[in-house]
Amino acid sequence: MAKYLVQVVIENKPYINDPEGETIHRDLVVKGGYSNVSSVRSAKMLKMVVSSKSEKDAEQTVKKLCEELRIFNPVVSDCAVKTSSKI
Repeated sequence: MAKYLVQVVIENKPYINDPEGETIHRDLVVKGGYSNVSSVRSAKMLKMVVSSKSEKDAEQTVKKLCEELRIFNPVVSDCAVKTSSKI
């Protein structure tokens, strides 16, 4: 079996407030002189090394894991799973 590096990105849905992103935008970006940046959204990234027969199977395993173990709250968050490389 091959090993794959699978990335999981969890972020608030677009209609949910993102206080962390708003704080970064207001207190760092704009005050740092980057007034052309209109907004910031924060996210959490997880990297998992998965042994699997294929890239597709590795992604499916991680998607199932995220849903079954409630790694994210589907009511307020979106979860994107993508294999970034074969190790």
